[in-house]
Amino acid sequence: MVNDCMEYAHKCQAYQFHANFIHQPPEPLHPKISLHPFDVWGMDAIGPITPKSSAGHMYTLAATDSFSKWAEAIPLKEIKKENVVDFITGSIIQHYGIPRFIITDNAKYFSNTATKKLSKKFHFKLHFSSMYNALANGLLEAFNKTLCNILKKTVSKKQRDWYEKLGEALWTYRTTYRTTTNATPYSLIYGVKAMLPLEKEISSVRIALQEDSVSANFWVLVPMAHL
Repeated sequence: MVNDCMEYAHKCQAYQFHANFIHQPPEPLHPKISLHPFDVWGMDAIGPITPKSSAGHMYTLAATDSFSKWAEAIPLKEIKKENVVDFITGSIIQHYGIPRFIITDNAKYFSNTATKKLSKKFHFKLHFSSMYNALANGLLEAFNKTLCNILKKTVSKKQRDWYEKLGEALWTYRTTYRTTTNATPYSLIYGVKAMLPLEKEISSVRIALQEDSVSANFWVLVPMAHL
């Protein structure tokens, strides 16, 4: 089945144009400053994106957890410091707790009084890297490239529906095996593999066990209901 899937993907025109062909051999992992999931986030902006979406979005604000590679992203018509503050508060802190560090570049919408007040309020540190040194925040640069490639393969020919495909692209990224961690971001965070459409169409062992468990519980509960 895996070979059939790979053969099918290789025949896809979008795959041929946008697939990553990595010829450099993998290198051993190096220690990072992240101690646990959602301890350190990298944040960056993608854009301006052309063509802009049918709703007028031209940018994507994205953040990635350096421990699990879990990612969050939202489409924006413009990037302002208020958008960054709302993103950190709503998409990071209120969902995953207060991080120890957030790493960004020195763009004005990241480095300003509003974000510094937010860091003081929630007691996390902002680390700034040079905008001209993308490797300083390499995790985000890798995610941005992957996200753009996923969107290129899924958007329509007019390419103006990319903001509608953003959630699907994030789901794909979160449930895809990462060679750096030997796991998917989803499994590292939740401790189980995500239920994918393929498992529903081609019944897997997990689906069979679930159905057997539900059936067994049903026949146990039915006699009890008549007591």
